[in-house]
Amino acid sequence: MAKNKKPLPILENITITDIAAEGKAIARVNDIVVFVPYVVPGDVVDLQVTRKKSHFMEARPVHFHHYSEKRIEAVCEHFGICGGCKWQILPYAEQLRYKQQQVVDNLTRIGKINLPAISTIVGSEKTEFYRNKLEFTFSNKRWRTFEEMAEEKQFDTMNALGFHIPGQFDKVLDINKCWLQNDLSNQIRSQIRQYALEHDLTFFDLRNQVGFLRTLMIRTSSTGELMVIMVFFYEDKERQNEILQHIADCFPQITSLMYVINAKANDTITDQEIVVFDGAECIYEEMEGLKFKIGPKSFYQTNSEQAYELYKITRNFACLTGNELVYDLYTGTGTIANFVAHQSRQVIGIEYVPEAIEDAKINSELNRIDNTLFYAGDMKDILNAAFIEKHGKPDVIITDPPRTGMHTDVIDAILLASPQRIVYVSCNPATQARDLSLLDVQYQATAVQPVDMFPHTHHVENVVLLEKRD
Repeated sequence: MAKNKKPLPILENITITDIAAEGKAIARVNDIVVFVPYVVPGDVVDLQVTRKKSHFMEARPVHFHHYSEKRIEAVCEHFGICGGCKWQILPYAEQLRYKQQQVVDNLTRIGKINLPAISTIVGSEKTEFYRNKLEFTFSNKRWRTFEEMAEEKQFDTMNALGFHIPGQFDKVLDINKCWLQNDLSNQIRSQIRQYALEHDLTFFDLRNQVGFLRTLMIRTSSTGELMVIMVFFYEDKERQNEILQHIADCFPQITSLMYVINAKANDTITDQEIVVFDGAECIYEEMEGLKFKIGPKSFYQTNSEQAYELYKITRNFACLTGNELVYDLYTGTGTIANFVAHQSRQVIGIEYVPEAIEDAKINSELNRIDNTLFYAGDMKDILNAAFIEKHGKPDVIITDPPRTGMHTDVIDAILLASPQRIVYVSCNPATQARDLSLLDVQYQATAVQPVDMFPHTHHVENVVLLEKRD
């Protein structure tokens, strides 16, 4: 017989004291750290423990005795449920302060290297409607909130179009309004959901792998262009053409309307054929007169305006005079490579994804840039002694790796290449700090500039300039 689990306790009148990793706040109870989402320092709350270990606990707030003076009202009705924008209840100035501290803590505690004064974080001018890409999921398993379940609220339909609930892989929160992308995006999503319900189109069942409508992607650009991609689980030409034509008729603002048939077990479409239903095959971003092609599979920084600030900092740190050979590692679609090309003798970009490299080449051609070279493949396999001997030792290396940071083989290759300067762009200061400690044998950090790309979240970008030691 299964052993009955002991019910987890409720902790009463607990004061939240600080902000921790992953956007959660912390409290201390009998010298044990408790991690709590959706609260701010100064809140006094009752906490329902959801996970208990010997050295920490996780909990959720169930009753507020006192609200912190730092707390503000969340603008989004879905706050605390969808899992995104956890810091909406913090004033933006406070968000920036905690992000700045996150960078300082990671670089000092993990990196343990000598650091210059860390520059004040560059905030985002837009704190709402700043994303240029959102993906929504169709699901026949609508998530019900704790309040809805307690009230035993009944819904006319359990179909939903919105975001996955964290920790619930097959449950989706039906989104009325998202504050991350402009209202046209909300109108498109709402109209598609309404049409689907009125025409009895089946929403996807992720657990059982059945249903017609699977996902929806909406991409916007600073040039005013708009891309919409509908993903269907199976081919039904009549129904898919009808809903796509309905979208095109309702929203003439859409410049690129596409669809995908994805019958795989996962939602990724990078390996799927994408078909243009109406309009162009891509949209364009623009930066300092440069145009960047954005296809349905392209990676581009999701905050266009802050991406420009990030790239300007990167270019300034590189101190380019027009005579330098630059290696751009993890180049993606070559945005940074093309952005710095006019100030360089030559830029060589390396990226794992072949499709991204093809976009990078197209972006160079589009902007009549003829001093770039791009290579696709695993960074640790491509960047080696033979590659450096063939192309020459770089004067500057710009590296913008994924959240996991750089492989030790890549760091060894950078040390072998021995550039005068390294500009390290990171979306994860913790792994950046680890890598900086490995580079410290030859390089001194001389400038550090955090940049906020994602307001209302704990995520922060950080740019570090490393200069070769004498």
